[in-house]
Amino acid sequence: MTIAETIKNLAIGAKRAARQVASLSTTSKNRVLLKMAEALVANKAMIQAENEKDLAAGRAKGLSAAMLDRLALTDKTIDSMVTGLTEVAALPDPVGEISEMVQRPSGITVGRMRVPLGVIAMIYESRPNVTVDAAALCLKAGNGVVLRGGSEAIHSNLALAKVLQEVLSAEGINPAAVQVIPVTDREAITAMLQLEEQIDLVIPRGGEGLIRFVSENSRIPVLKHYKGVCHVFVDESGDFDMAVHIIMNGKTQRPGVCNALETLLVHQNAAPAFLPLICEKLAAAKVEIRGCERTRAIVPTVTPALPTDWGMEFLDLILAVKVVDNLDAAMDHIVQYGSLHTEAIVTNNYAHAQRFLREVDASAVMVNASTRFNDGGQFGLGAEIGISTTKLHAYGPMGLKELTTRKFIVYGSGQVRS
Repeated sequence: MTIAETIKNLAIGAKRAARQVASLSTTSKNRVLLKMAEALVANKAMIQAENEKDLAAGRAKGLSAAMLDRLALTDKTIDSMVTGLTEVAALPDPVGEISEMVQRPSGITVGRMRVPLGVIAMIYESRPNVTVDAAALCLKAGNGVVLRGGSEAIHSNLALAKVLQEVLSAEGINPAAVQVIPVTDREAITAMLQLEEQIDLVIPRGGEGLIRFVSENSRIPVLKHYKGVCHVFVDESGDFDMAVHIIMNGKTQRPGVCNALETLLVHQNAAPAFLPLICEKLAAAKVEIRGCERTRAIVPTVTPALPTDWGMEFLDLILAVKVVDNLDAAMDHIVQYGSLHTEAIVTNNYAHAQRFLREVDASAVMVNASTRFNDGGQFGLGAEIGISTTKLHAYGPMGLKELTTRKFIVYGSGQVRS
């Protein structure tokens, strides 16, 4: 059997299983999730033995310490997956929710019901814990899921899938509802992206190259978890102490994540007093500052910014800094270089705050808060499968509701259209 045939058969199985999962009660889904949590604990030794195969291969290939750390299924990581399953089980079930019921002049009553998307394919790199997180969210939302992790985690992902599938089987649920693609060839991704009759949505999570490849080769709608070029604009009325806290948190707490701060914009009237203060704090935290000419005129020790630094997702302790004329200039810069992820303003001017909220296009726009808050858990979603920087059908962190859609439902009593 060819790789393309293998992937198609897998997707056909997932579609068949998705129909059963869509009809499961909330009680059944929650019971399955909790039993999956128990099964991870019971099978920890087997999972970690398979994970060690991936770690050994990674060390032999010379993977970085950071990559190996993301790959490792430590006791703490498994405990985190167990917690994640129990948390998803505790979340409200969106499936079947009915809203907007309105009686029409014809006598029919029209409303909307929340329903699963169907089969979701997820392509991701490195972290095998994503296998469990994604499976849990998709199952709770009534979907089947096809998972394609990175080749460096193949043994770990297959082991985790085996544990989850055994629970499904024991509960009388088609185990094809959760599947991990068992081959590492890139051809498997290409084949999967052609299966628009079996798969309803593709979610790629990874580097810019992966997301571009998926977007360019998919016949299936793609929901992009794209790069995060996040800005903070310090307005002339902004509180300097607040701005320092927000900037330091955004840049230094976890510089390698998509909601980390990458570019600082400062109003020209605030720059002379604020830039020396923030640059001193950033330098003490070992942040490399790359500034425009106006920034360097105020703080000469700053490294000159290159044109490529604007719009760059550094994912490191590097920050681009630019002095702008006013709010409009800041928003113009964001339009040109932003990635629709997260944007923030520090201001005490209500009118400026409201304009920034209305006019800046991003999945989350903040007033006097860190960009690091753009996260499903922080927004009260409980968990997320990613942060969408596209607008159809979700924008921002994707929780359970974002893994569903809504259909119209109609109640009548014999009405016909005249």
